[in-house]
Amino acid sequence: MRSLLGVAALAALAACAAKPAKENPVPVAAAPAAAPAAAVLAPGADQAGLARPPAVAAQSAPRPAIGDCGLDLSAGDRSVRPGDDFFAYANGAWYGSFVIPADHSSYGPFNTLEELSTQRVRAIIEAAAAVHPAAGTPEQQIGDYYASFMDEQSIEANGLAPAQADLKRIAAATTREALARLFALPGFASLFDIDLPPDFRNPDRYAVLISESNLGLPDRDYYLKDDPQLRALREKYVAYIAQILQLGGSADATARAHDIMAFETEAAKVQWPIERRRDVDATYNPRTREQLLSLAPGFPWAAFLESAQLGSRQDLVLAELTAIRDLAQLFSRTPVTTLQAWLTFQYLSGHAPYLPRRFDSAQFAFYGQALRGQPEQRERWKRAVDEVNAALGEPVGRLYVAQYFPPESKAKMLSLVGDLLAALNERIDELDWMTTETRSRAHEKLATFTLKIGYPDEWKDYSALVIRRDDLLGNVRRAAEWHWNYQVARLDKPVDRAEWQMNPQDINAYYNPSNNEIVFPAAILQPPFFDPNADAAVNFGAIGAVIGHGFDDQGRKFGPEGGLEDWWTPADEQVFSARTARLIQEYSRFEALPGLKVNGANTVGENIGDLGGLNMAYEAYRLSLHGAPAPVIDGLTGVQRFFLAYAQVWRSKYRDGALRELVLSDVHSPDRFRVNGPLPNIDAWYEAFNVQPGDKLYIKPEDRVRIW
Repeated sequence: MRSLLGVAALAALAACAAKPAKENPVPVAAAPAAAPAAAVLAPGADQAGLARPPAVAAQSAPRPAIGDCGLDLSAGDRSVRPGDDFFAYANGAWYGSFVIPADHSSYGPFNTLEELSTQRVRAIIEAAAAVHPAAGTPEQQIGDYYASFMDEQSIEANGLAPAQADLKRIAAATTREALARLFALPGFASLFDIDLPPDFRNPDRYAVLISESNLGLPDRDYYLKDDPQLRALREKYVAYIAQILQLGGSADATARAHDIMAFETEAAKVQWPIERRRDVDATYNPRTREQLLSLAPGFPWAAFLESAQLGSRQDLVLAELTAIRDLAQLFSRTPVTTLQAWLTFQYLSGHAPYLPRRFDSAQFAFYGQALRGQPEQRERWKRAVDEVNAALGEPVGRLYVAQYFPPESKAKMLSLVGDLLAALNERIDELDWMTTETRSRAHEKLATFTLKIGYPDEWKDYSALVIRRDDLLGNVRRAAEWHWNYQVARLDKPVDRAEWQMNPQDINAYYNPSNNEIVFPAAILQPPFFDPNADAAVNFGAIGAVIGHGFDDQGRKFGPEGGLEDWWTPADEQVFSARTARLIQEYSRFEALPGLKVNGANTVGENIGDLGGLNMAYEAYRLSLHGAPAPVIDGLTGVQRFFLAYAQVWRSKYRDGALRELVLSDVHSPDRFRVNGPLPNIDAWYEAFNVQPGDKLYIKPEDRVRIW
């Protein structure tokens, strides 16, 4: 389906598969009680070489939610040397005993908080629905959307009737122009996405961005890579296509399934790999409407743009130029009957959660079980909450923050980020590889950073969105149309820099280069990521690193006002690229599954962000002490607590299918390597944990990657 969120180059804190965004979120258990300090994470000098510092008095109330300082000291494995595998040292006991819940493909702290957020939102929804609110109010919309998803009896009784109008539109689209018109509508598949984000070079205005779209499998490698697991998965995918078409009434489902697979495989061949798609320079190509027609004449662009309410637009931005050209050619030579079958399959598969159980179960059997290895479907009420969040996220978020976001959390985060920015200012001055000219511009960018914490200052008005308790598929369609119409209506207006790209109840955080802003939704500001009562070292280590993404290999290309500009001297850019190349090599050695290594070029932006963010957060923690010695808590120095906190927010466990999907289709490294990757490049980590030559993670000082 066509993307409705027109924002590119957002660097999110959480990995997509580590924290499945709208998929896979057991009731939340209480945080484990802290073990005695000597039991797990504070080995004596004979074990990891840590000198045992003197103890200090216990912290006064109020106490942190986890342990004595905010760390879970029962999680680590004392038999592992920190310098051999810091992820296991910090999380090994948890990893060895934790069983991924049957309704998840992976699990970690993000998921724990997602479960908590889901439960809270359910209570908000049910309370809203219980008061019989007036039509058009947020309470009515939220309550009725949820109720329509939960009404399985009506969904079963209605069968395919709610979808028939859309299916008939596909059947009636017997010309390429008619097909192109459907491609442009919310709810229908397309070879091309249209988004309306701020223009990368002119961030005060919106752009019309055309890019390649997703296919049925997570990424092109799933179609093209010669791998036994992927070959078997491709066979299951063809069977799934046939099953969905058969459930939809197709008489020649098997033949059509093979046609669709051949079509998607040809599309995958011309699509760009991740490492190229994430290059903001390569994917920013301003073109006029006439230039688009000349580049890719095989596609009915006029019908496509008119259907998207963009028929009068003359200035466009194209992303993957060769892919757009070649996909247009593929469209022109593919039989109309195959394109209709593809649209039908994608429609039924994409809308399966809103259709009778036979469709929903078939979709989960492939995407949940076969693809990601998830044994059980999530409870329907949890999925209902996800749907409400997706369609009505801000109205839900407004009710959420009123109950669950204490003012002290915002105040302490403001203080913490202030220390982070001061630390980055100092680090920029200390960079021995950067020229004065570029350093000045880096300071200028830092000075214009915008910080958003908790929730938007202004809320969107959803009152025109019609939600009916007895019309689930109609609700889904109208919500998608509302979001698209909202974006189209503001195209000629100044960019709304107050807008948020996440909901307050989301467990995540991000850096948005077009606004030069760091955004921390309310729900992420909870233990273990942030606890106003926790030790400062723990808070800096757990959530401080996100700031580094403003200066990763793509974020650093955006200037102080958010525009894409070349503000680096050639010499500095050359040094930066050389150091980045070394980081790519380091991560490319990590093996996620037997025979499957991390592609360091795919993940380099997030890896730079993690490394730079850790360096900034460590320096910020040091500055926050104002020269005073850090207290020793549970036998751990402040520096030790800092690094352990960082490692513990990335403790996670994956099923093989989910891990494979992450490596092949995501820009984030698996969480184990988000720990073991950056830390060996930080000198303070070596001193804190007595890491020595011969340890598996040891890197010689002259070979450590130092960027920010």
